[in-house]
Amino acid sequence: MSGPDQLHDTRASYDAVAADYAAQFQDEPVGQPWDRAVLTGFADLVRAAGNGPVADVGCGPGRVTGYLHGLGLDAFGLDLSPRMVEIARRSHPHLRFEVGAMPDPGLPDASLGGIVAWYSTIHVPDELLPATFAGFRRALLPGGHLVMAFQVGDEPLHRTEAFGYPVSLSAWRRRPDRVAELLADAGLEVRVRLVREPETYLGRQEPTPQAYLLARA
Repeated sequence: MSGPDQLHDTRASYDAVAADYAAQFQDEPVGQPWDRAVLTGFADLVRAAGNGPVADVGCGPGRVTGYLHGLGLDAFGLDLSPRMVEIARRSHPHLRFEVGAMPDPGLPDASLGGIVAWYSTIHVPDELLPATFAGFRRALLPGGHLVMAFQVGDEPLHRTEAFGYPVSLSAWRRRPDRVAELLADAGLEVRVRLVREPETYLGRQEPTPQAYLLARA
């Protein structure tokens, strides 16, 4: 499923679980060592380029946005779920959060020093990824950076339950090399590829390896 129905179901699913999702991560904003390392390296690059604000696209309750702010970035968040945005604003009242959805989250052209897509493109169907990445490229200033995280795999996953709520949530697992090809097609030069093995996180074993890509406009 893709298109308006998929977008509606994803928004409704995250609205339903927003409070429980935020509570799960509230004491561990960025819990994995490699997550922190990748985001810190990204922040260093953005600061060194002096290229302006950073959009956390698919920010959820704002935990990564807040972490980036703590690293000295002018970060703001966008999410398709109004309930997630509401929680993010309450949790981080000093930061800006707005409703916006891929593939067109409404980012002005050549306005950003960086974009973070932290486990958010997993909800973008394959056929919409090229348009999403092209939009990221347009929004970045020359020399701006994109960092992504996503699960590695070949098959999409569809969930009908989360945190005890009925949901309809599709997630696409992807191969890093294929994602890197699509980024290159959009004019984004991949500079870093990192894949780590599954870890135990928040008491649960991750089912797949996790990938990080960093690209430059």
